Amino acid sequence: MSGPRALSRSVAGRVAIVTGAASGMGRATALLLASEGARVAVTDLDLAACEAVAAEAGGDAQAFALDVADGEAIKRIVAVIAAHFGGIDILINNAGVSSFAPLDAGDEYEAIWEYEAIWHRAIAVMLTAHQRMARAALPFLRKSDAARIVNIASTEGLGATPGDTPYVAAKTGVTGLTRGLAVDLGKEAITVNCICPGPIHTGMTDKVPDEDKAVFARRRTALRRYGNPEEVAHMTLSLVLPAASYITGAVIPVDGGLTARNA
Repeated sequence: MSGPRALSRSVAGRVAIVTGAASGMGRATALLLASEGARVAVTDLDLAACEAVAAEAGGDAQAFALDVADGEAIKRIVAVIAAHFGGIDILINNAGVSSFAPLDAGDEYEAIWEYEAIWHRAIAVMLTAHQRMARAALPFLRKSDAARIVNIASTEGLGATPGDTPYVAAKTGVTGLTRGLAVDLGKEAITVNCICPGPIHTGMTDKVPDEDKAVFARRRTALRRYGNPEEVAHMTLSLVLPAASYITGAVIPVDGGLTARNA
């Protein structure tokens, strides 16, 4: 039997789209991919913030304004990105929104923050957008010799926190979508995987007092601390390597041992 064939651990020259890349895990992922030689499309709502990340990344990173809740915008911008870079090899569906809402949220909330509005926004940004991005990128991914899709979900997609049903539903949907896409696209050698970050220092968690974070981390995680965006980004990088050719449909917690710990 012959030995394993050589497998590349380089993303140099690969074209990657990262959504929600203006801050947090998206920013860390865009910067890491660029540092590894990838050509990165930095996308988010705020073009100026995207331009700042692209400038920090250097190389061939480019900024594109994109509201992932807008289906027509997705089709248009993905086509623009593919034309600009000459193709697409990697799609990172990272865009997200905070969606905490008690079930009976209503009159005491401002109209835009009523439960129904929060629910629809959560599903649009963190679930529907993922499949729309994948479908828009698919014609270009099919031309790649190492096409990769990584969906960013959450440990809220593996369990639940009280008062968080819109976010939990969206992130749980992402894990199912990942498996479905992996099965559908496996015959074309396009891998689709999912990362479930646990407690991470990002804009969404900035409002949590440091002392509360410390208590939560000690009680709930094996590593007794919050994670950093870069630690999630490195798992994403591992999944998009050409060498990661036999990993698909995986749902991987990056959570400091939160899901492993019972007490």
